[in-house]
Amino acid sequence: MPPRSTRPTDKFDDDDYPAYTMGRAAEMIGATPAFLRALGEHRLITPLRSEGGHRRYSRYQLRIAGRARELVDSGTPIEAACRIIILEDQLEEAQRLNEELRSHGRPAPSA
Repeated sequence: MPPRSTRPTDKFDDDDYPAYTMGRAAEMIGATPAFLRALGEHRLITPLRSEGGHRRYSRYQLRIAGRARELVDSGTPIEAACRIIILEDQLEEAQRLNEELRSHGRPAPSA
């Protein structure tokens, strides 16, 4: 039996596997391919490229793009939406690290 990580079915469960074409990704989040390209230009998401050079998106990237679309649809400029999402992600990571440190009996680092 091959190692677990190389089984083809594992890709279906992998949030980071670039399974979606640009057209399908745009359709899934209710946006246009241009919107996805703009998110890439603002460095919010960086799609992987297929062997033919086509953009491919993961489920994780689609969740981020969907959040950006929600913000833009509510009137937030795309640049600000990207910055908000980056800051939300940084806050979530900091909270996760603080909780991990607390659970191991270590004090959280002071700012």
